[in-house]
Order: sequence, then C-alpha cells, then structure tokens
Amino acid sequence: MKIYTKTGDKGLTSLIGGTRVAKHHIRIESYGTVDELNSYIGLISDQDISVHDKQVLKQIQDRLFTIGSSLAADPEKSKMVIPDLYMTDVELLEKEMDAMNEQLPELRHFILPGGSNAISYCHIARCVCRRAERITVHLAKESPVDEKVTIYLNRLSDYLFTLARKVGHENNIPENKWMPRGE
Repeated sequence: MKIYTKTGDKGLTSLIGGTRVAKHHIRIESYGTVDELNSYIGLISDQDISVHDKQVLKQIQDRLFTIGSSLAADPEKSKMVIPDLYMTDVELLEKEMDAMNEQLPELRHFILPGGSNAISYCHIARCVCRRAERITVHLAKESPVDEKVTIYLNRLSDYLFTLARKVGHENNIPENKWMPRGE
C-alpha cells in the first residue's frame, strides 16, 4: 500500500464519511493540532521519566487518537464506528494530578517553562494542548463536537503542567519561578 494518494494535491482532503474540505478547514486544524500534541506526548514519554508516567502517557496517546478520530469524522455523513471517550478518561487525569500534587510543594508562583528537556517538553505539550482546546471550542460553535473532547483537552493541559512540576521535583530541579520586575 502506498502512503501517498495524490488526492490532496489541490489543497483538499477527506473527512471520515467522504466529505471533501479545504486543508485549512477548522476541523482539519483541530485534529491536526491533536496529532501534533500526540507527537509531543510521545517525546515526553521518550524522556527519563517514571515507568508509571510512561504508562499514563501511553493511555493519553490512545485517547488522543480517539479524539482525533472523532474530530476527523463528518458528524453528518460518517457511518464509521468511532471509539468513544468516557468521563472516566477525564477522571484518570484528575486522579493522576491529585496523586502528583500530594508529592509537590504548594504552588505559590507562576512557573516559567524550563529546567530540563523533559520539563520543557511537558510545557510545550501543554501549550499545544491549549491550542487544540481553543480550536476545538471554535469548531464546536460551527459543528457538533462531543463536549467530553473539550473537557479532556482542558484537563490534559493541567495534567501536563503538573507532570512538568513532578518531573522537576523528582530530579531536584528547582522551579523556574516568575518574579515580576520590582519584586
């Protein structure tokens, strides 16, 4: 099977269900950004982090594929069965954040990204996740989007921030606190 089809050479692509749309369509932007996020999650997983965190990230990657499939489908024409996202997926992120926060010092400052590659990758993924959330919220104003998708993306960005803090804490890397001028 060839990977290239040549069907997108004129700037159009197909959604699941066969609808052709411009490659700059907001639906394409939404699942493309989720795909970009998934790649950064893979990069975080490739860092020197705990086995547990790697396992959670693998689950997150699976959920992001589910979200991407949902966003890639034409809600009015697709007959393909798309995997579901569940509130238990959101609850897993919350449970993980709660467990990490038990180990972390109280957050009293804004944190600047940086400290190590793993920490920085978490922050980059957090920013991409926020962009995916913004684009998906915009898409939801124009077309049906499962509300669990935006909830999951919102919670995932919080998880990535907390994971960045945990990775730093476990490696004795001080948080890069933002200190406004004059303080």
